[in-house]
Amino acid sequence: MLCLPGSLVSAAGPVLVPTRLQTELVLRCYKETDCDLCVRVAVHLAVHGYWEEPEDEEKFGIAEDPAIEEPRNASLQAHVVLSFQAYPTARCVLLEVQVPAALVQPGQSVGSVVFDCFEAALGAEVRIWSYTQPRYQKELNLTQQLPDCRGLEVRDSIQSCWALPGLKVSADGDDVRLVLDVPEEQRFGLSLYWNQVPGPAKPWWHRNLTGPQTITLNHTDLVPCLCIQVWHLEPDSVRTSICPFREDPRAHRNLWRAARLQLLPPRAWRLDAPCSLPAEATLCWQAPDGGPCQPLVPPLPLENVTVNKALEFPLLKGHPNICVQVSTWEKQELQECLWADSLGPLKDDMLLVETRGPQDNRSLCALEPSGCTPLLSRASTRAARLGGPLLQDVQSGQCLQLWDDDLGALWACPMEKYIHRRWALIWLACLLLAAMLFLLLLLKKNHVKGWLRLLKEDVRAGAAARSRAALLLYSADDAGFERLVGALASALFQLPLRVAVDLWSRRELSAQGPLAWFHAQRRQTLQEGGVVILLFSPGAVALCREWLQDATSAPGAHGPHDAFAASLSCLLPDFLQGRAPGRYVGAYFDRLLSPDAVPALFRSVPVFSLPSQLPDFLGTLQGPAAPHPWRLAEKAEQVSRALQPALDSCFRAPGTGCGMGPEAEDRT
Repeated sequence: MLCLPGSLVSAAGPVLVPTRLQTELVLRCYKETDCDLCVRVAVHLAVHGYWEEPEDEEKFGIAEDPAIEEPRNASLQAHVVLSFQAYPTARCVLLEVQVPAALVQPGQSVGSVVFDCFEAALGAEVRIWSYTQPRYQKELNLTQQLPDCRGLEVRDSIQSCWALPGLKVSADGDDVRLVLDVPEEQRFGLSLYWNQVPGPAKPWWHRNLTGPQTITLNHTDLVPCLCIQVWHLEPDSVRTSICPFREDPRAHRNLWRAARLQLLPPRAWRLDAPCSLPAEATLCWQAPDGGPCQPLVPPLPLENVTVNKALEFPLLKGHPNICVQVSTWEKQELQECLWADSLGPLKDDMLLVETRGPQDNRSLCALEPSGCTPLLSRASTRAARLGGPLLQDVQSGQCLQLWDDDLGALWACPMEKYIHRRWALIWLACLLLAAMLFLLLLLKKNHVKGWLRLLKEDVRAGAAARSRAALLLYSADDAGFERLVGALASALFQLPLRVAVDLWSRRELSAQGPLAWFHAQRRQTLQEGGVVILLFSPGAVALCREWLQDATSAPGAHGPHDAFAASLSCLLPDFLQGRAPGRYVGAYFDRLLSPDAVPALFRSVPVFSLPSQLPDFLGTLQGPAAPHPWRLAEKAEQVSRALQPALDSCFRAPGTGCGMGPEAEDRT
């Protein structure tokens, strides 16, 4: 039979359901000294539900129909499934149970049914599930660690215990040593596996060896669910299993280091880890000021996180400020703002929480570090001062709705126009103050002339570093490479540089067209003393070679968002006529291209390999106002850390990588 519980169904009357599982270890003996270990399982049953009384009978006292009364006096029958799993075997049985009508009382226990029995390996961890077919409630489950030969008082009755390989685990500095006490020339099997819950055990390492042996495990390989199994290489030999690292602090630290949060399109996420994690996940809102991430309504399910399984976000739209926190009862372990690479850096938006009550009563408050501030209140916070305009923004549709249900909604309202208005007042005050200082300096210019010169140089250098613009051009080879470009643009944005990239301007790109969008961005960037970054990939190199081979005709048709292909008609004249130095910079990822792959025409400007030449690359982008070398190295380390998850995602599978999609292959 198939061991599938199926979906829950409603009961039309009283039904039998399992309420408790109970196990007992017994021996199944063929001779006095030839026995196997067996697990006897008792399933306790109770009556669930009741017969519904017809409304007419309750109101008017109408006599019951004998045809209706007959099934109520009949006995109850049920099909109870027992599923037994012990690595590496699994077994299911179907038990038919019948209970006399006299015992059928709602909520009453009717006894138990015993299955005798499931054979299991010594030292194995067994998992038992029980449910009915059809299933009326959540299935029962029980996990039990069986003793091995060392913990059995009846081991003399089990022949396989007489000559089991001995296994000891000891410390070897930071590492772990496995010592197998096996007679010389005796062949045995050794397996290391991840005992995952839920799901079957996952083999990690297996060898057939000859004793005796000592094996060293690196401490970085330890995780709580790592188990060791050893057995003689003989038919039907007993296997000894131990899981010695369940309480090892190093194993728990390694597990969290290996855990990864991953965004799955369109609105799903997954926590990847080798073992199950006793943790909870919550959605939170991360403000760009670097404060704590504030928990959001709606929360994610509060039950333990299921690892390696896709879970849905209860959201209508994604937003770069929405993050996922994974925490244990002790502390927060993981936090990822999963849309940061695809939707750009964090935004200075105001999150409004709408609460809906009875009779269509609605209230709005703004999520701030001090709490949720009601709009139109007298509090001295930014949200309270802008309560009226924010309420109008919600009503006029200028805010993005992130979530909506019967209890409330979430709105993300842009704050750019209010920030500009505030900065205008600040600049006006600064201009008045500067005028007063200027008059004062005219009176004492000889005393402050040297100081003013130094201040002027510092202000110019700082303004240049803060305001330099950069236009990032790339070929959209595949989705993996676009994620890598998004990560690079987000990292450069934090330097800070004012980065323009078509990945963040798809709406303008669709409205204007790639060529018009590129012309406008290039003109603005160069007029402001900025720099154009050419990010080479296999697809970009193929486009350049195609153009250089036939310079009189445009390249073939490309996607509506491919600004790189549209820009070649303007880029190449600058390089051919010697106008490129000082205005353009080249770059490529050293795991995607070799230095010789960049066409010779584009080597008239600096071309940097990333991430190995990040300090020089950042220094060139920031120009004459670049910080000291130690500061550049620190910024390069920050950018490298930001790029690493995207690089790992691109090159995780052997033989594949970003820029290796079908489009890139067709161009080469």
